Amino acid sequence: MAPTALLSVSDKTGLVHLATALQRRHGFRLICSGGTAQLLRQDGGLTVTTVAEHTGAPEILNGRVKTLHPRIHGGILAERHKPEHREDLQRQGIPTIDLVVVNLYPFEATVADATVAWEQAVEVIDIGGPAMLRAAAKNHAHVSVLTAPSQYEPFLEALAAGGPDLQQRRRLALAAFRHSAHYDAAVSQWFGAQLEESEPLQLTLPRRQRLRYGENPHQSALWYGDSRAGWGAARQLQGKQLSFNNLLDLDAALASVQDFPPPQAAAVVVKHTNPCGVATGVDPATALQRALAADAVSAFGSVVAVNQPLDAAAAAQLAAIFVECVVAPGVSAEALACLAPKPNLRLLVLEQAAVAGASGQQLRTILGGVLVQQRDQQPVDRSTWQVVSTAQPDATLLAELDFAWRVVRHVRSNAIVVSKDQQTLGIGAGQMNRVGAAELALAAAGENTHGAVLASDGFFPFSDTVQLAANAGIRALIQPGGSKRDEDSIAACNAHGLVMICTGRRHFLH
Repeated sequence: MAPTALLSVSDKTGLVHLATALQRRHGFRLICSGGTAQLLRQDGGLTVTTVAEHTGAPEILNGRVKTLHPRIHGGILAERHKPEHREDLQRQGIPTIDLVVVNLYPFEATVADATVAWEQAVEVIDIGGPAMLRAAAKNHAHVSVLTAPSQYEPFLEALAAGGPDLQQRRRLALAAFRHSAHYDAAVSQWFGAQLEESEPLQLTLPRRQRLRYGENPHQSALWYGDSRAGWGAARQLQGKQLSFNNLLDLDAALASVQDFPPPQAAAVVVKHTNPCGVATGVDPATALQRALAADAVSAFGSVVAVNQPLDAAAAAQLAAIFVECVVAPGVSAEALACLAPKPNLRLLVLEQAAVAGASGQQLRTILGGVLVQQRDQQPVDRSTWQVVSTAQPDATLLAELDFAWRVVRHVRSNAIVVSKDQQTLGIGAGQMNRVGAAELALAAAGENTHGAVLASDGFFPFSDTVQLAANAGIRALIQPGGSKRDEDSIAACNAHGLVMICTGRRHFLH
């Protein structure tokens, strides 16, 4: 008897090629659901049997019930080596099914639209598909199951070599169970979000690659991520394989540069997840030159992000120094040619749509558990700011304070940023006390502090930071406010004629 394949897919990529090879090269009989059957008849010129023809039962309930039938599941689940199973099949006139090719309704794509109606989302919850996948995967000793177009060619190669062996079928079964588990997790998470009910954290991210090592060579590491959004959707144009630390630094650089949307060009230079140079400019090359100059020593071996496509002039800046990674929303052909002589430089393109499509959740692990929070990516809202000093800022000073405030939220706490002309001059990061962070930032800025501004990610518990700023010639300060001693800091500002703004929002980053 000819082998039988059951095909019912939503993603029809590569399906005609697969089905043609199955029927014409390997003699498979094809059973297909309605849309799949129509495609194979029209585009492939293949002879197919519809599910309704195979079962003798028409599709009902607008297609909600079509494959849930003993002639389908009996043919998939029968264990060929058991006489009682063979007798059941013979008594019922059920042929065996040797291959199941199924991928599921596009639920995640449907609910990605936040305005989707409840009824529309529910209608793309697949019932028959997961049942067939699980049945075929369970009976992998006798049945092969394909869930992704990337599996088609390797399966055809295995057929040509005599058929997939048990180990190959087990791996295909594992992929099917993972496909079904990911689907169920997406449905349950969406339901939970709609009903605002808590539920267990479910992660079914595919493994992208094994990394060379983790933070240090003695630590093993893996990268898991969705290929449709976030870093999983980035395209690496050149360079060595990304490392664990590269990815952490790239993520920090991207988060920082995202705070400066076009049309103004912005560049961020990151070292060990902290910005060491941030600047804006009239074009990417100018922004990049200023960001690199902000801390030229730390820029060596850094990771760079720009908010506009990388052009030849910007690439020339990067070609002149050693940087580990660069990410941009696009790279011109001229820029690519300019950086080609640096084959170790990791050059990535990550488009804004992929950034916007990534989850807003942030996960951190602790011993034996996981912490989940929303990313600190709320837009800056100047309407909530309060000028608490006697001195008032003009529009130029407000823009400078806005710049420093956008940067400081991406610096590890305790964090202080000193800037002038929308270029960072000094950054104090990760200090045990705020005055220590201020001393580092002011020392790094040196004589350039006169007329600059200072931003703090947390409130000033004492007036000592204000005194340091005044002594260095700082013109204005921005901080969340909320300390019991706010009045001491405000009084110190007034005594020195400084502007102080309280934003009402803290930006700790641990």
